[in-house]
Amino acid sequence: MTLPDDFVWGVATSAFQIEGSADTDGRGPSIWDWFARQKGAIAGGHTADTACDHYHRFEQDIALLKQLGVGAYRLSISWPRVMPEGTGAVNAAGLGFYDRLIDAVLAAGITPWVTLYHWDYPLALHHRGGWLNPESPVWFERYTRAVVDRLGDRVAHWFTLNEPQIFIEHGYGAGTHAPGLKLPIADQLLMGHHALIAHGLAVKCIRERSQVNPTIGWGPAGRVKCPQTNAPEDLEAARNDMFATEADSLWSNTWFGDPVVLGHYPEDALRAYGKDAPTFSARELETICQPLDFYGVTIYSADIVHADADGQAVVCDREPGFPQTSFNWPIEPDCLYWGPRLLHERYQLPIVISENGMAAFDAPTLDGEIVDSHRIDYTRRHLQALSRAVDDGTPISAYFHWSLLDNFEWAEGYRQRFGLVYVDFKTLKRTPKASAKWYQRVIDTNGASLWDGLPQPSAVAAIV
Repeated sequence: MTLPDDFVWGVATSAFQIEGSADTDGRGPSIWDWFARQKGAIAGGHTADTACDHYHRFEQDIALLKQLGVGAYRLSISWPRVMPEGTGAVNAAGLGFYDRLIDAVLAAGITPWVTLYHWDYPLALHHRGGWLNPESPVWFERYTRAVVDRLGDRVAHWFTLNEPQIFIEHGYGAGTHAPGLKLPIADQLLMGHHALIAHGLAVKCIRERSQVNPTIGWGPAGRVKCPQTNAPEDLEAARNDMFATEADSLWSNTWFGDPVVLGHYPEDALRAYGKDAPTFSARELETICQPLDFYGVTIYSADIVHADADGQAVVCDREPGFPQTSFNWPIEPDCLYWGPRLLHERYQLPIVISENGMAAFDAPTLDGEIVDSHRIDYTRRHLQALSRAVDDGTPISAYFHWSLLDNFEWAEGYRQRFGLVYVDFKTLKRTPKASAKWYQRVIDTNGASLWDGLPQPSAVAAIV
């Protein structure tokens, strides 16, 4: 099984999780800056004021990217660093930082893939109603215009929104993410609708103002269901369940994906949400449904399902001691087979894996190495599944490993480590883990080494 020669190997980060310098050079506060200061909101009382100090150490981090041999780097722009009030005046120093960052990435021979929104909503706009305000799509369009006008002569690859299901449901429904609100489902759905209009306006803005031919997609969270067997009834049950909508949840592929790609909200979701569904016009749907070049998706895990006697999906019980990450997410490598396959089947767009990776409690050994064989095994199994999907005809064009660095993991603070590179949060020293060296070989061989043996026993003995 081989991947195409033009397959894109990359890693991903987000601005708020790594940059630090929260009030440096005119940056305004985001909802996450405020949320992190609320008692009990973040594990350990941590903040991202310093994070990985990428703002001052980006050249060092780009050197790590070059050492890895990645062809692409998915990064995000901090909206309040560019526009401290969220709209209005543009912060020259903030855009200047991204100017230097993009130039350095390109100088290293790496293609930047820029995400416009990765959750750091300007606090000033939150005080004006945030995503509930019908003006919020226009605010996002103005911000997009400022970024594209400055970077659109060099940046060709764009993501609009990252995981709208998560930043709305967790931030405005469950209250576990910024800004920590617990709003009714009707309000969450309205916010989602406004976010989708913002996505559409951003796509139009990029296409109109980019100085190079752009490649545009977005990065929703994927809710993946894998069939327990190859039986047609199990596959149909998995497909139906993966594209179903629950009345009290935004954790849906189709509620967000269908209007973006197909131009309409799914009928079963409108029935499920009933009176809570937002009102919308044909013109708004036209704005949301802009031509995309790829369908990005975050995939970390999946449910395994089988069909009952009526053909309905039933989630399979897991065996005692089933493998899971330190986030308690089940490890189901076939998520990178069935997720891309079924999403492409529905939306007929090339698939980009915008995030995939493993949280773990990594620590240096006595000799200072970080031998994360668990992450190597996780990634190897998932990439083997991805390779099988490509071999079976699913057009997957890029894979972005999450993440380059251990970073501020939202409500988890610094206790969950996703990085290929270990960060000592006292000294901020970077140390590539064993997984970084392994991933470098995967890239060098364009995935052929996925089928080689695992590291020798002596290389993993230190963590047994």
